[in-house]
Amino acid sequence: MKPLTREWVQKAEGDFVTAQRELRVRKAPNYDAVCFHAQQCAEKYLKARLQEAERPFPKIHNLLELLKLLSPIEPMLEMLRPSLTPLNRYAVEFRYPGDFATKDEAREAFRLCGHVRSILRERLVLPVEPQDASRRRPRPGRR
Repeated sequence: MKPLTREWVQKAEGDFVTAQRELRVRKAPNYDAVCFHAQQCAEKYLKARLQEAERPFPKIHNLLELLKLLSPIEPMLEMLRPSLTPLNRYAVEFRYPGDFATKDEAREAFRLCGHVRSILRERLVLPVEPQDASRRRPRPGRR
């Protein structure tokens, strides 16, 4: 994997973990942030795939435009359109006054993001679930 592709993946994983963590918060969760980071995770995985294919892309946040750039090299990724379409609006929708995400919207955004992430990790030949030190089991006798 190209170094810049790896950086896009790292950034995407950061957004995924942030969305996941915020969705689990019991006291004062920020569902707007969950939706935003879910969109950002999908965006960065699309850009990682474009980067790996050495396909230039503009500084855009529109997931459907990024999908269009990927279509010539990965036509099967068109199957992501139903997940990307609702995620696309979270790039800006809840970042300004006037509207707030609900818990249900945040859960759905995270679910859609997880679907996009799984497919793109597979296309990038990465394990679907990355190794995470915090998920390791403690050795016997240690806490």
